Amino acid sequence: MRPRTSLLAISLVAALVAGCGGDDSEESPEGQGGQGAAGCEQASPPEPREGNLSAPKQTVKPSDKLTAVVDTSCGSFEIALDARRAPKTVNSFAYLAREGFYDGLPFHRISPGFVIQGGDPLGNGTGGPGYSVDEAPPANLAYTRGVVAMAKSEVEPPGRSGSQFYVVLAPDAGLSPDFALVGRVDRGFDVVERIGRLGTPTEQPRQTVLIDRITVERG
Repeated sequence: MRPRTSLLAISLVAALVAGCGGDDSEESPEGQGGQGAAGCEQASPPEPREGNLSAPKQTVKPSDKLTAVVDTSCGSFEIALDARRAPKTVNSFAYLAREGFYDGLPFHRISPGFVIQGGDPLGNGTGGPGYSVDEAPPANLAYTRGVVAMAKSEVEPPGRSGSQFYVVLAPDAGLSPDFALVGRVDRGFDVVERIGRLGTPTEQPRQTVLIDRITVERG
């Protein structure tokens, strides 16, 4: 596996071996009339771009109630951001959303039954926003179905994050608490599952799935 900002490779391989039942040679899901697979719009892969932002000032408070609405080419889902347990990570995620950083980026890594991962401006798993944030994940954090966390490389310390995030599809991804917490999907998980069905055993999407935009709402 080439170097990339990613989940733990060993855990990923184990999940793929356990959950792999599809045929990588199946027909492309893209259909007619501007529709791709099962409610997903057809989309073209975006041009890679470099992230060159500076780290934001801390404006999110642990008491803030924030929801991230993620609009994608396969529908929308909502993330209840966990500012109480992860104020620095949530602050960075919200900042990137407000700056439009995520607009037009793909879910470049889709592992059926494990995770969907996006937020890379290069689109190949190696990109970031131009800065990193360090915040230790909660010691008792379990990466269960619907949990949203930040991806990192294996050589980076626990809790480091840039812009790449993932949503857990598995009942329990079996990961150690090394990945910074963002929150949990509390609405639209059917959309997350729809995206998850577009993955292959090699984690490559069978069709392009884009983040149209992420909007952070208060209350």
